[in-house]
Amino acid sequence: MIERPITDWLPLTKQEVEKRGWDEVDIVLVSGDAYVDHPAFGTAVIGRIMESEGFRVAIVAQPNWKDDLRDFKKFGKPKYFFGVTAGCMDSMVNHYTANKRLRSNDSYTPGGEAGFRPDYATIVYTKILKQLYPDVPVLLGGIEASLRRVTHYDYWQDRLMPSILVDAQADMLVYGMGEQPLREILRLARQGVPFSSMRNINQVAFLHDASTELRDYNNWNTVALASHEECLEDKIKYAANFKVVEVESNKWQANRITQDVGDQVLVINPPFKTMEEAEIDKSFDLPYTRLPHPKYKKRGPIPAYEMIKFSVNMHRGCFGGCSFCTISAHQGKFIASRSEKSVLKEVDEITKHPEFKGYISDLGGPSANMYKMKGKDEAICARCQSPSCIHPVICSNLDTSHKPLTEIYRKVDANPAIKKAFVGSGVRYDLLVDDFNKNNQDGNHDEYMEQLVTRHVSGRLKVAPEHTSDDTLRVMRKPSFKYFKLFKQKYDKIQEKFNLKQPLIPYFISSHPGCEEQDMANLAAETKDLGFQLEQVQDFTPTPMTVAEVIYYSGVHPYTLKPVKTAKTREEKQAQNRYFFWYKPEYKDWIRNRLNKLNRPDLVERLLGTSKKEKTGKPAFSRNFSGKKKGKR
Repeated sequence: MIERPITDWLPLTKQEVEKRGWDEVDIVLVSGDAYVDHPAFGTAVIGRIMESEGFRVAIVAQPNWKDDLRDFKKFGKPKYFFGVTAGCMDSMVNHYTANKRLRSNDSYTPGGEAGFRPDYATIVYTKILKQLYPDVPVLLGGIEASLRRVTHYDYWQDRLMPSILVDAQADMLVYGMGEQPLREILRLARQGVPFSSMRNINQVAFLHDASTELRDYNNWNTVALASHEECLEDKIKYAANFKVVEVESNKWQANRITQDVGDQVLVINPPFKTMEEAEIDKSFDLPYTRLPHPKYKKRGPIPAYEMIKFSVNMHRGCFGGCSFCTISAHQGKFIASRSEKSVLKEVDEITKHPEFKGYISDLGGPSANMYKMKGKDEAICARCQSPSCIHPVICSNLDTSHKPLTEIYRKVDANPAIKKAFVGSGVRYDLLVDDFNKNNQDGNHDEYMEQLVTRHVSGRLKVAPEHTSDDTLRVMRKPSFKYFKLFKQKYDKIQEKFNLKQPLIPYFISSHPGCEEQDMANLAAETKDLGFQLEQVQDFTPTPMTVAEVIYYSGVHPYTLKPVKTAKTREEKQAQNRYFFWYKPEYKDWIRNRLNKLNRPDLVERLLGTSKKEKTGKPAFSRNFSGKKKGKR
């Protein structure tokens, strides 16, 4: 393997800065993740954009915040500003399980080692920078800042927190996918415009002194939320705020949002319209090495990189709007798709990787099969206020053609350097069920599904029904479980036709708002009847900027303000989770006693009655596994 020059990466050390012949740095990026120079890692994307605009950028990756702070000082004072991100995940989701237990590993650190970033990393890093360089602006970005941009419930402290701008004392925040606002900020910074005057940029948030008038810009209308202090007093007002934030975050012609907090006003400018193909291509076509920085070689592999190094992200955004998921809150509900040319060019780049053996691990995105999907009449989309394009029904204006995706799969297959290209991302199965999706006029969904199942499944296919109870699924903004059964029938027919043995891997969540204990018992019975034996399922975690988090904290649905029952105590959550594992001997007596108390002998019989194995000595079904979708919920 030929060693690449260290200058192929953005500099991590003072020596690397000097090798480039720089006498100063324009912008310093501080990140809670190790530096991987790959388009799947936000710090690399932001750094490369800054570089492409002519700025000299250096990165402080996973700085030590406990010592003399030398990591924060190593590049000195940047000419323009500091950029701060907690990394590719919210630092609290990264650190703690749904039961608030400290995780023993960190996928974004060499060797998977935990302990290389603080809790609330964005706040900790910014406070240090403000202490060391009080006159240098700090710009926040990344998922932690994005999802905590307004008053939010923090599950780990069990309290409402104000906008992260308040606690961090930063100068400005970019929310969502930051390329568009960033280019505007860079253009103005180069002209010498101070951050305090950058008030008319889309997709940024900042704090304004309440004693001075807030000017109008760009003909934006302004919507005022209940103040942070009102939210502390009244959970219903907090819930009502969320609906405004979610609706405005997903509109093409949105309003500016304001919220009083103490003697300041939080101002959230409307988002940019979803990126066009040429814009998103520009981000992916930057000169990434696609490798971790060489300084990590002796510390072991970075698990998150190992997982995606041979994968291709073809689009951003998700129009599902699931109640527990942060994807649309951060990436938006409208899909930004790369051109076929850009995707195929990245596939070619991957084939040149020194470790590549011919297998692409994922041709996907947040949901595997939303590539190129958008409104047939964009004028209708421009007026739309719905948080989901497919719940409670699929919008008749949504073009759900899978043809562009099928064609890309085939073109990747035709590449002589590719032995197999798998789809590792979760497939949105409801788009492939004709009874649910009425937009399949030319049958291209069936063509896609056969291509997917016969050519691109690596042993098993991931799908996410999430629950079996229609009441719970309505709260989740997911379709009825009957559509999963129809999908499974379709899937099994293709398996049989081509003599394949590729199990479906369904994801399920326990303790979600709207789910009661009997619902979990029913889930266990229904999945058992379908031949599934579930493991590594997910217990619900209330993450900021989700409908489910608001329900968990306030007790009401933010759109109706009506009560929704939610399991909150550790005992309730553990009880729900145990039903997943009805087949484990240590839980059988417990389940029998609980269901007898609930007067459900029918479920006792379905779950614990005489099985085929007990009658014949043979297993009743093959074992299926499901895993966690880390950072997406």
